[in-house]
Amino acid sequence: MRSALVALVLVAAAIAETAPETPSWVTPLPVSMISVTSGKPAKVQLGFKIADGYHINSHQPGSELLIPTRLQLNPPTDIGVGSIVYPKGHDLTLAIAPDQPLNVYTGEFVITGKVSATRTATPGKYMVHGQLKYQACNDRACFPPKLAPLEFEVKVLKRTSTSTAGNPPQSPHAHK
Repeated sequence: MRSALVALVLVAAAIAETAPETPSWVTPLPVSMISVTSGKPAKVQLGFKIADGYHINSHQPGSELLIPTRLQLNPPTDIGVGSIVYPKGHDLTLAIAPDQPLNVYTGEFVITGKVSATRTATPGKYMVHGQLKYQACNDRACFPPKLAPLEFEVKVLKRTSTSTAGNPPQSPHAHK
C-alpha cells in the first residue's frame, strides 16, 4: 500500500526530469466581479475545470505522501480574503494501489471564500491575484505539482451612512 504510493511519487519525479513542458491539467473558470462595501463581506466562488481523463488530489488526499490542492490568494492592500472552504473530494481506487483509496477532484469543482474591504478602502476596482497548487494524475501515473494562476476583480462600493448625525427626529406632538 505505502510502497505503491512511493512508486507513484518516484514515477512523477522521473517524468519531471524527462518531460520538456507539461500541460496544464486545471483551468480556472471565469469569475464575476465581486462587489463589497466596508463591513459587509461578499462570497466569492472560484471554479476550476480538470482535463478529461485526469484527477487531482483533493485538499485532503488521504496520504501524507500526496500533495494536497491548495489555494493561495494575494489580495491588494485594503482587501481581505478569508473563510476559504474546499469541496469534499471523492474516493478513487487505482489498480496500482487497490488498498489505498485516494481522495480526489475530477471534472469541475468550486472553492469558496469571503471577500471584504477595510474601512479605509477607497471605492474603486481592485484585482486579486492568486494560484491553485495541485498535483494531477491519471490512472497510470501522477505528475509533478503545477500552479494554475488566477485572478478576479473586486469592486469596493462607497459606504452609505445609516446613522443620523445630530439630534434624533422630534415628535410632532407638543409636550407639556
